[in-house]
Amino acid sequence: MIAVRALVFSLFFYLWGTVIMLAALPVAWSRGALWWLRRVWIRGFLAVLRLVVGLRVEIRGRAHLPPEPFIVAAKHQSMLETFVLGALFDRPAFVLKRELTSIPVFGWYLKRVGMVPIDRARGPSALRRMHTAARACAAERRPLIIFPEGTRRAPGAPPDYKRGLALVARATPDLPVVPVALNTGLFWGKGLLDKRPGVTVIEILPPLAPGLQGDALLDAVAAVIEPASARLADGSSRGR
Repeated sequence: MIAVRALVFSLFFYLWGTVIMLAALPVAWSRGALWWLRRVWIRGFLAVLRLVVGLRVEIRGRAHLPPEPFIVAAKHQSMLETFVLGALFDRPAFVLKRELTSIPVFGWYLKRVGMVPIDRARGPSALRRMHTAARACAAERRPLIIFPEGTRRAPGAPPDYKRGLALVARATPDLPVVPVALNTGLFWGKGLLDKRPGVTVIEILPPLAPGLQGDALLDAVAAVIEPASARLADGSSRGR
């Protein structure tokens, strides 16, 4: 039964996303309209996720959020947190791999709403463009969201923090860094049928003061995210 519910949700998820992208075409000139449609898209499928799969998202620690702008450095275990964090903040700017902006239609929307692509392989010119984009988002008081490990890591896998967070912090040295722990990978896996009922937790941790740079920043973020995520995994309530 869990697999059947997961399949029904997955079909809805892709159909709903297609409907929203088509609805966005006539208003693509308006960033405000795109942000509004994004909220409709995320709230819609989160509601169906609760109804069909029986998976509810609990967000803890909202009181730890400082005034915008800030950098959110989140653990990354599934696609789910990308949507939840996207709905939690107003006009968030995700720091993402440049390859994502090459996806037909979807990539164009990412560019249109001002996400921050990063491509270290292209050298100094690409880093300068990333720095400029990050500073522009901070000037607009938009929160910058980054997954420091760069890609999804299974719950319990050894951490692998990349330099992207340090690069963004170097571009915006006055912004505090807000670590985020979670256990979403226990409930939302990579496969279409790997969605499980229960309560998954995304926990906002106390912010780190501006000024930390380089390896010191990565070490400080990992030192709070990893034990908090392990604690959430140990205390999780997975559906059977």
